[in-house]
This record gives sequence, structure tokens and C-alpha cells, in this order.
Amino acid sequence: MGKKTAIIHSAIEVFQEQGIEKTKISDIVKRAGIAQGTFYLYFPSKLSLMPAIAEVMVMKTIEIVKLTVDDEATYPKQFEQMVDAIFKVNKEYYEILAVIYSGIASTEHIREWESVYAPFYEWISQKLEAAKIAGAVRQSIKPERTAKIIIGLIESAAEQVFLYAQHDESEADRQKEEVLDFISHALQFQTAKG
Repeated sequence: MGKKTAIIHSAIEVFQEQGIEKTKISDIVKRAGIAQGTFYLYFPSKLSLMPAIAEVMVMKTIEIVKLTVDDEATYPKQFEQMVDAIFKVNKEYYEILAVIYSGIASTEHIREWESVYAPFYEWISQKLEAAKIAGAVRQSIKPERTAKIIIGLIESAAEQVFLYAQHDESEADRQKEEVLDFISHALQFQTAKG
């Protein structure tokens, strides 16, 4: 593991344990096993870590979603699998996500959020384009814009359950059902196969 990666992973751990406010750069570098000066070669401050941490989590989310979604399934089933995977990530990593959101929201790095999500938007956009070509969704959708809306919807719905409320499995199931119903109506899924 390189020094930059070690810093990011150490920061995730220390932020989870101590919170952003109480964490000092010395805590991060101690956990990473590097000199404090090395930290500043990669990041000007502890809050400047937030986009890098967000990028790690987005890549992990994409990895889990891609492993979960069966490309041979119908498009409605693929989107159901996508919703399940994103809810799973939010349940498993809610503490890290809370750290990211609070850290990015309190800095000028909020503008970097879109570029961090670009690979995820692209992957879903490709799914939507393929579904459109197959006649499995309404033809008027705009895949790039719709991909952003879908990710925003799914993540926001998952966050409502896992970040802001109690971790109630029945509530998570109801929330997923509602999200899937909404996506199904918005995309107007047809019976064509994925």
C-alpha cells in the first residue's frame, strides 16, 4: 500500500473512532506509520482528505454494485439488484459515509463530489442506454441525466434509513420497495429482456 493510500485508510479509521473535529493530523500519520511531513506532500489539511475518502467509498460502491447486478437479468431485475446493493453499502458503511458527508459539507471540496461520482454515473448511464436500445424503457429518457437522478434517489432513500433513522430492516425493505416502484414508473419498464 502506498503512502497516500495508507493516509486515506488511516484517516477513515481515525475519523470513525474519534470524529473529524477531535482528529489531529498527528493521529492519522501515527496510524499510517509515516512522518507528519509526508502527510503534507499529499494533503494540505485533514479536511482535504474528504474527496479522496469519498472516492474510495464510491469505488467500493461501484465494485459491490457490479458484483451484485446480473447483466443477463431483465432490466427491472438489474435495477432491483442495484438498489439492493446500494442499500447494502449504506447499511455496512454508514459511519464512514456520515464522516464523508460531514467533512465534505464543511469544506470547499463539496464541488469535487460530481467528479468523484463520474464513474458511477457513467456505468448506470450505459445500462440505461442499453435498456433504451433494447426497448426496455421509455425512449425519451436522457441516460446521463437519469443516471444522476437514480443514484441520488437510491442513496438518499438509503441514507434516510441508515444515517438519519434507526436501522430498522422492515423500514429499509419498505423504502427499497418505494424506490423500485418509483424507478419502475419513471423508466416505464417494458417486458423486453435485459
